[in-house]
Amino acid sequence: MSRHDVTPYPDTESEDARTAGDPTPAKAAAALRLPPRARAAALTLLCFAVCLAIGAQQWTTAQLGGFDLGIFDQGVRGYAHFGLPVSSLKSFHHEFPPDFSLLGDHFSPVIALLSPLYWLWDDPRSLLVGQALLFAAGVPLVRRVADRCFADADPRTARRAADLAGLAYGLGWPLLVASRGGFHEVAFAVPLTLLMLERGLARRYGTAALAGLLLCCTKEDLGLAVGAYGLVLLLRARRDEDRDRRRRTLRWGTGFLLGGPLASVVAIAWLVPAMGGVPGYYWNYGSLGTDAGDAASSVLADPTLLVSAAFDAPLKPLLLLWIFGTLFLLPLRSATVLCALPLLAERVLSSNPNHWSIARHYDAFLWPVLLVAALEVLGRRHDRVRTRRLGVAAAAVTIAAALPLGAAGLFVPAYWQAKPSEAALIRGAERIPDGVTVEADNQAAPRLTARTDVVLVDGTPRGREYVLIRADKRAFPFKTDREQAARIELLLAHGYRQVWSEDGVVLLHRESSEPVPGEHVPGPGSTGYQDEVPSDVGHNLFRG
Repeated sequence: MSRHDVTPYPDTESEDARTAGDPTPAKAAAALRLPPRARAAALTLLCFAVCLAIGAQQWTTAQLGGFDLGIFDQGVRGYAHFGLPVSSLKSFHHEFPPDFSLLGDHFSPVIALLSPLYWLWDDPRSLLVGQALLFAAGVPLVRRVADRCFADADPRTARRAADLAGLAYGLGWPLLVASRGGFHEVAFAVPLTLLMLERGLARRYGTAALAGLLLCCTKEDLGLAVGAYGLVLLLRARRDEDRDRRRRTLRWGTGFLLGGPLASVVAIAWLVPAMGGVPGYYWNYGSLGTDAGDAASSVLADPTLLVSAAFDAPLKPLLLLWIFGTLFLLPLRSATVLCALPLLAERVLSSNPNHWSIARHYDAFLWPVLLVAALEVLGRRHDRVRTRRLGVAAAAVTIAAALPLGAAGLFVPAYWQAKPSEAALIRGAERIPDGVTVEADNQAAPRLTARTDVVLVDGTPRGREYVLIRADKRAFPFKTDREQAARIELLLAHGYRQVWSEDGVVLLHRESSEPVPGEHVPGPGSTGYQDEVPSDVGHNLFRG
């Protein structure tokens, strides 16, 4: 039984008694100290407020795009209307059939749980609120992990560990970076991973298994992390001196170890294709083989392929150094870090440069595992001054890293103002009537998903009623701004009229049925494709 089950914090009455005859500042400090639940609530609210503020700032400055906020907005809105998560932004741009479900892109049915938010507020920003709430839900879980890890420490040390863990988690750079990117499935992955790990520490394996099952429904590859947790449990069971408890842990560990990867295989091989997904669509490991089976054969024949693939780009070792270095390598001394290895391997072995930087949401998937692993190590050595200093330093570095990666900008008024081009996009979107069909710039698309039928303006004309596009600033997915200017010229020459222009942003309206050269709409037999990554991506760890 852990301190959390009995009395995880010092008895305030006895502490007051020790300071009753002391009129010094110590008594005042004790009197002002918040009770445990109040401190947990304060840290939870702080995490929610900061994550939501960052998301709101990105929305205000038009930094959130159709890829991916607009896609998720269309998908969750589909669930909210008791339908499938269909996204025209995704299907048109990547040439999937018109009724293509997002479940054919990533197996993430858990996001349907956010549907009630749309019954209250039918707006893409509902997802920003939902993500901030989900991230904040991890604060009490992290504090409970700290309680268990520091169960043998003196009450003051345990209390400080829980507070510091909650603060480091809630203001950690991975969550703030994820908040800058809008909404992703990681919103569910973070608290569910924490719940699985915390319930596992409490030996409440039934609840841990439920969290693991929900993780498998959050993204198809997370079953690999669940399976790795099964290995962690098996390793722990070997050290357990209680025979019955060891057997129970071995049974559950085996279940996790087999069930997690099996769930991933089922999702990738059957469920995603059944929903219209293209087999191998996200296979970015050509240096290892043409598919998973071929890669396994190649690696078995020559294991050095893994090493060469993991270090074939300078950003890959820098990524690993940053992830573990900011926590002073503490997670590497806990078996729990094994849960992060499948997700890290996916990134460092990938040939897609988008996976190599910390500027996206991928590190938030790792954050619960890394933090719990670090707490386990610190808890085992809490009586050593050097270990305590390492813990404080790691928390300080993590929070300090969050400042340039999102937190500091909240206090700069200029960072809340959209730049001229983005401000023009906002004004241009406001000029588009409700209920029409639109091709829109990526960063304007989320402002149109709730009231128009919008797709991304890309390399293929779609023949829509309105086109909102930038002429002199490159926007995803174009490779150069010249391509965008050429598109404007093409449309003006074939039935479109310019109805508004400002700061390089142009709004066009279709005035005739004259076909546009190259015009195409995906049909039932369309096959999806991946974007070609621009050559300037993959050279900066902090920008991507």
